[in-house]
Amino acid sequence: MSRRRIERGTPEQGNAIDMNTGEPIRQPSLPLICERIRFYRKNQGMGQKVFAEKIGAQANTVNNWERGRSRPDVSLLPRICDVLGITLEQVFGQPAPGSSLSEREAALIGRYRQMNAGDRYIVDIMVKTMLTVEEARNRQKGRKKIFELPLIDRSLAAGIGDPTEYEGRFSSFYLYDVPGLERADCVFRVSGDSMEPDFHDGDYVLVERIPGAPELSEGEIGAFAIGNELYIKVYRADGLHSLNPRYPIIRSSEDNPVYMIGRVVGKVDEQAKATKEDIQLYDTLRE
Repeated sequence: MSRRRIERGTPEQGNAIDMNTGEPIRQPSLPLICERIRFYRKNQGMGQKVFAEKIGAQANTVNNWERGRSRPDVSLLPRICDVLGITLEQVFGQPAPGSSLSEREAALIGRYRQMNAGDRYIVDIMVKTMLTVEEARNRQKGRKKIFELPLIDRSLAAGIGDPTEYEGRFSSFYLYDVPGLERADCVFRVSGDSMEPDFHDGDYVLVERIPGAPELSEGEIGAFAIGNELYIKVYRADGLHSLNPRYPIIRSSEDNPVYMIGRVVGKVDEQAKATKEDIQLYDTLRE
């Protein structure tokens, strides 16, 4: 003969009125074990019927537990804990030895334990990514804001038809805020000493692209492509001038056309270049 399950009854809640005072009689509070079973079941997103089937009970039996009308037999507690993914201490509202998990945290762990291996792997990756981003945010606090612009290097002009077409042919340049940045569309790297003493070989300048390549104003410094080389020069009516007097004037011709890329609007000094650590943080938060 199978063992008979015994359920201990508790007073059913109702709307009783005290005949002497006319006030509602305060009903006994729901037993803690009943509250815990309902709490963790709902946190699992599990209906009463499904939960009852998993523990080998009837749906109305579970309903009676959660209403406080009866309590589960002690023999069912191990199965209840296993299905809900919790400990016996949690069922009775007691912290497990050495545990500081909140009810919400414990419920999340219970849900995780019910997942298959593939779903657990996805959750692991998501949590790892979120923690990496959160760590990057904490490390970024108090740091300078970073901006990203396309870096156009002279080597990028090689082998293309129109040297003004650089879309998809550049790398990224990371910098902090500098004068002229709000107008800049890209960064050029200076090559040679033709613009000394104001610009040196290896300097970086901010360039504002000019749609349709209209003429620059007399005396403005612009970025130009000549053949497979990029230059910054002073624009004048008779041609492109260098600041270094050792260099001749460059004039556009049919055999050697000059393409204007844009207007130089600023210079990037060493302090404005973003550090590797800040760039890594920026890339982590952008992904």
